[in-house]
Amino acid sequence: MSLEHQKASQGHNIRQEFYQRIDPHNLTPLWEVLGALVPETPTPQAQPHKWDFALARDYLMEAGDLITAEEAERRVLVLENPGLRGQSRITDSLYAGLQLILPNEVAPAHRHTQSALRLVLSGEGAYTAVDGERTTMRRGDFIITPAWTYHDHGNEGTEPVIWLDGLDIPIVEMLSSGFREGSPEKSQIVEREEGDSLARYGNNMLPVNFEGKQGQATKLFVYPYVDARRSLEKIANSSVDEHFGYKLRYTDPATGSSPIPTIGAFLQLLPKGMRTRGYRSTDSTIYVCLEGHGSAFIEGERFPFVENDIFIVPSWKELEIEADEETTLYSYSDRPVQQMLGLWRESRA
Repeated sequence: MSLEHQKASQGHNIRQEFYQRIDPHNLTPLWEVLGALVPETPTPQAQPHKWDFALARDYLMEAGDLITAEEAERRVLVLENPGLRGQSRITDSLYAGLQLILPNEVAPAHRHTQSALRLVLSGEGAYTAVDGERTTMRRGDFIITPAWTYHDHGNEGTEPVIWLDGLDIPIVEMLSSGFREGSPEKSQIVEREEGDSLARYGNNMLPVNFEGKQGQATKLFVYPYVDARRSLEKIANSSVDEHFGYKLRYTDPATGSSPIPTIGAFLQLLPKGMRTRGYRSTDSTIYVCLEGHGSAFIEGERFPFVENDIFIVPSWKELEIEADEETTLYSYSDRPVQQMLGLWRESRA
């Protein structure tokens, strides 16, 4: 062994002995982990993946025979990312699950500090109640339950209803700020007729003494799909964006900010035959196909999708989407919290 190699080996041994001596005192050398802590580009644990809705629905229906909505409190199959198994996460910062409620069932009222969104995927006759108002759940509707608001679900129809839940559970967990409590009533007492919040906050009008505040959840808790789809159809007569097709974001009408401070939601329309140009951003994004079918290419890997299929694009992974026919995609991500912290970035090919 050369003299230089001997010195290097001695230096390595001395350092290792030093690390062992400081370890019992809960000290560790930054220089050994700096590259991992401050990477040159994002290194998400989440992996690209797609869930087939038809398969998930079969398992959900089987779960419907195993446990009631009341027993489970929420009968949900969690969509766990392959890179985050055992952590109940679909991305590094967000949760997703498919919830089933059968006819004549009620998922009892509770509230928690985690904010939630719902996207109705199949079935009719169910409702969500938020702070004393019910809304009928129709396919494609985007419904939110802001942090610390009582909410329950029920099904007064004749068929099973399934929706996608999206929550900021990992963000709240990281901050160690999670609380939950049940309601004295299994179902909330209805205090306002259906459509009240939409009338007060959703028609470019607001209660005369109301002032919306940035960083708070919207008072409008349901965004009907029929209205959002109509907006996309109207702008589809204009020039198309080569990276997004026609894409809109959901907002709090009072402030223009995201309906939920931690989660952004979007809806986009891709004309038949369009393939978007490569796009990447720091917000890991969950996509749901509401209409049409096509393929997502994530870092070149193809993920074909049909209606109600769900796929995830991790942070800073390049995405292209090809629409075999006119296709409508819903998506949600942690973009608002990244933007608020000055962290969000994008790159367009």
